[in-house]
Amino acid sequence: MSKMAILISCLCLLSGCGGNNENPPSGTTPSETNGTSAQPGDTTEGGKAPGGTWDPARGTATLKGTVRFDGKPPRRRPVQMGAEPACAEHHKTPPVSETVIVNADGTLRNVFVVIKKGLQGWKFPVPSEPVVLDQVGCTYVPHVFGVRTGQTVNIRNSDGVEHNVHLFSKRNGRLNFAQTKGASRDHVFKRQEVMVQLKCDIHGWMKSWAGVVKHPFFAVTADGGTFELKGLPPGDYEVEAWHEKYGSQTGKVTVGDNETKTVDFTFSKKKRS
Repeated sequence: MSKMAILISCLCLLSGCGGNNENPPSGTTPSETNGTSAQPGDTTEGGKAPGGTWDPARGTATLKGTVRFDGKPPRRRPVQMGAEPACAEHHKTPPVSETVIVNADGTLRNVFVVIKKGLQGWKFPVPSEPVVLDQVGCTYVPHVFGVRTGQTVNIRNSDGVEHNVHLFSKRNGRLNFAQTKGASRDHVFKRQEVMVQLKCDIHGWMKSWAGVVKHPFFAVTADGGTFELKGLPPGDYEVEAWHEKYGSQTGKVTVGDNETKTVDFTFSKKKRS
């Protein structure tokens, strides 16, 4: 073989002549080589979801359930607003505590339900629209709500009296400010925390609870005590149900493509030791 032929052969070996290698390097996923997001059902070694940027519209799995109360519903105690006529005049009937609300069908209201485990590695876009926490009739509305980390909470005072907003948090710092009638202020939670309490130091009965999470899969039970989490990526999940008086419960479930699974919870009055 001539020196020229040997030289050409070496150049072909170095430049990859004779084939077009379209396969990604070993150990990578399609999203790492072409910049696309991971798709529902994609798995890596061990059957785990690869993570990446998730488009909720592509989710095919749904979790739903009902939260019930076992036992005799506790009496909802009246809220004493007599010392503040401007608060009492907003209510046609005497207001009662929102701590425990058992619906007529025996289900429990104001339970925060959230995916606790199973979404590690996924990245979810933060909504641009704020969550509104209002003060109406010297009551926080809503009493329990969810918000994303990085999402704005617009705190408003629609009452004709001054309020105080005092945040009690272990992971999101301190917040304590007075709010005059008609005022509005934005706040952003930076860290996940379930749950965060907000209260008014001027009107001690005023309390609200915020579940701060990194993903959009949460709900608060209302009439009927039901919840539904749509658009989930298929996978194994641990679901948590939290109530301000009765604590937390968890359940585990596996849901696949185009599947709907049910996870129910039952709370009961704690027995005195």
